[in-house]
Amino acid sequence: MEEDAGLSSMKFFSDQNTSYADILPPHEARARIEVSVLNLLRALNSPDPSISHLSLINRKRSNSFINQGILTDVSYIFLSSSFTKSSLTNAKTAKAFVRVWKVMEMCFQILLQEKRVTQRELFYKLLCESPDYFSSQIEVNRSVQDVVALLRCSRFSLGIMASTRGLVAGRLSLQEPGKEAVDCSAFGSSGFAISGDLNLLDNTIMTCDARYIILVEKHAIFHRLVEDRVFNHIPCVFITAKGYPDIATRFFLHRMSTTFPDLPILALVDWNPAGLAILCTFKFGSVGMGLEAYRYVYVVTVFGLSVACNVKWIGLRGDDLNLIPEESLVPLKAKDSQIAKSLLSSKILQENYREELSLMIETGKRAEIEALYCHGYNYLGKYITTKIVQGKYI
Repeated sequence: MEEDAGLSSMKFFSDQNTSYADILPPHEARARIEVSVLNLLRALNSPDPSISHLSLINRKRSNSFINQGILTDVSYIFLSSSFTKSSLTNAKTAKAFVRVWKVMEMCFQILLQEKRVTQRELFYKLLCESPDYFSSQIEVNRSVQDVVALLRCSRFSLGIMASTRGLVAGRLSLQEPGKEAVDCSAFGSSGFAISGDLNLLDNTIMTCDARYIILVEKHAIFHRLVEDRVFNHIPCVFITAKGYPDIATRFFLHRMSTTFPDLPILALVDWNPAGLAILCTFKFGSVGMGLEAYRYVYVVTVFGLSVACNVKWIGLRGDDLNLIPEESLVPLKAKDSQIAKSLLSSKILQENYREELSLMIETGKRAEIEALYCHGYNYLGKYITTKIVQGKYI
């Protein structure tokens, strides 16, 4: 793509060949912001100022590619170095252009104050200071991703802390720096809240005598399994993100998978396209994460060697439908069909997952995990045990 003369001199760290976000200490992140601002000022003060575009890594699905494992069956999503432009002279993108610099300014202030904020907190601050440019959370979220793409550093490096919905329970002990160890089996059915501070998670000492890590799509199912203390019968650790996984929960999972690499990771999700999409987000990553996508799929630590974790699908699956009464199966919704279409268009979806998805579409039905309660509220533990013993996961 051609760029104007003014912009071509503005590197913004976007001239690298690999599309990922670095994890930087605060002083280096501030330095990148300063260099970007200086380059902007230099372009504006040139005899022929022409800074009308920002070149950003294209975060659309069309720019996503797959790293297929050769020695393992692990794959993950990444973005190539294909660029898109945000134009100051285009009425549709001019505000987005300005938002980038507003967010960058705010991040610089946060780093100077040595604080961390969530994107929600950032939204309210920007809403107060720049109401003409920010009216919704999604505008802030997109602008943060634009800054990440521009500076090539993670949002955590910019002082933005991950909001988290994640919970963990079971045979795991966590010890944060300078604190007493926490027994994750001792918090009742509520579980222990996963911190949104990725640096803290990276430095937390984990000890575990479990034999499995089990991802649970739904909070209510997590609550049932933990309340019944299923982890005492199946030596395991339960993790839930209460739906689509947030950054902190994904990072926590990969800390566990690399600290305990021999523990199988099994996912318990609804038998519907959304359940499969949630599993795939844990397993392969998300295009929506932009340049940070691979960081939460293909890491040992944020500063270390790259090793992927491998999530297996334990249920619900098509061969479980004989366990569920016909009246408990419900028709697919329009949203389900949209998700199914998106998944089927993905190159990363493995063949046995495609077969499950095709069966959902063919039957026009979906099944929720709760449908197994027809066998009793304590049946979930027996169901998981049977699946593990018989090795029925894909």
